[in-house]
Amino acid sequence: MRKAESVIEWGQDLVADVHQASVRSPANGPQTGTQHSSLTRRRVVKLAGAGTAVGLAGCLSAETPAPVALTDGDACDVCGMVIPHHPGPSAEVFYRNKDPSGHENPARFDSTWEAFEYDFQRLDRGWTRAAFYVTDYAAVDYEIFSEGERTLISTHPEAAAFTLAEDVTFVVDSRVEGAMGRDLIGFGTDEAARAFQDEYGGSLATFDDVTRSMIAGLAQR
Repeated sequence: MRKAESVIEWGQDLVADVHQASVRSPANGPQTGTQHSSLTRRRVVKLAGAGTAVGLAGCLSAETPAPVALTDGDACDVCGMVIPHHPGPSAEVFYRNKDPSGHENPARFDSTWEAFEYDFQRLDRGWTRAAFYVTDYAAVDYEIFSEGERTLISTHPEAAAFTLAEDVTFVVDSRVEGAMGRDLIGFGTDEAARAFQDEYGGSLATFDDVTRSMIAGLAQR
């Protein structure tokens, strides 16, 4: 409420300034008129900025849902595989006022690239994302192991292993695979991501760097 009251007070000051300037300024006083115009603009900028701040505060007041643990009852919303039974990064995406794939939030995935593919499709339908979580391999004791010719990374379905996708650095298309082949493996620190890349290859990407073509390329591997 204090922010809203401040906006009102600035608005009242603006009216007062305009009134006082118009009373003091002679009709043909260009210099005074210039000062009045500048003062008014400064007040308007302040008022607009304050209004924006209040608006943003309102938008940010919506709570971000917390991640949940994935159990033997949770199947991937793209491929249908039971998530904890397979290696690699997993993901969860929450949507506002929408039930993903006929069940309550979040949408659940046994690979990061499937989560992005699903999310791109839902955003195209006008859905609003509330939170996008991925496995943070900087926050867990992960294992690298082999099955035949495949090099795999362990899965971590516990809630504490998830971090907002916007907060990780992804290693994309490394030699290490997950449940659905080459993937995006997230790390909560740049240092951990670079160390993984140095050992297993791939490229680095932030959440905003991930494109539809990147995901399509991983899906085709």
